[in-house]
Amino acid sequence: MDVEQIYKDSDALLEGHFKLSSGNHSKYYLQSAKVLEDPKTAKLLAEALAEQIKASGIKVDAVCSPALGGLIAGFALATALDVKFIFAERVDGQMSIRRGFEVQKGGKYLICEDIITTGGSALEAANQVEAAGGEVVGYAALANRGFCVRSGCNDEPKQNCKLPKHLPLFALEDFTFEMYSADNCPLCKDGSVAYKPGSRGN
Repeated sequence: MDVEQIYKDSDALLEGHFKLSSGNHSKYYLQSAKVLEDPKTAKLLAEALAEQIKASGIKVDAVCSPALGGLIAGFALATALDVKFIFAERVDGQMSIRRGFEVQKGGKYLICEDIITTGGSALEAANQVEAAGGEVVGYAALANRGFCVRSGCNDEPKQNCKLPKHLPLFALEDFTFEMYSADNCPLCKDGSVAYKPGSRGN
């Protein structure tokens, strides 16, 4: 499966001048919502991700995703794994599990995002699952931005990866793009203005 080509065909691999959630700037941006708007594509990607997870042998009772970005990917993955799906969302800036969702005590939860960058939001969701008595057994994403390391790779995670090293990260593809600090961005120096897409921007 050529995941990069799927993103390109969906106009989801954007090129321009982008301000990322981290505050850094980049010439490229992944917009997974454009990939997941087609149910057939979402199903195809989720089934491929589910195969990785099943092959690992870990037991999963439910998938939990941080809102908003992880909702469609997480639900599609839960469907492919035939397990329950819940989500965490921000309330006054803090991640929370609400809407009547109950975390099963001792249940095994997989945290799923559309894209893992540093893994900060995924970790916040995981902390909520664990605080409610669930066990987090791993993380999953359609795309990995290269700061954290996918299961089966021997690379070392970057310093700003927030995911725990002892748990696996399942992802379909690594997308490693050069990023720049806002005060050292060659795109800014050329006179262009950074645009902030995504759920925390426009």
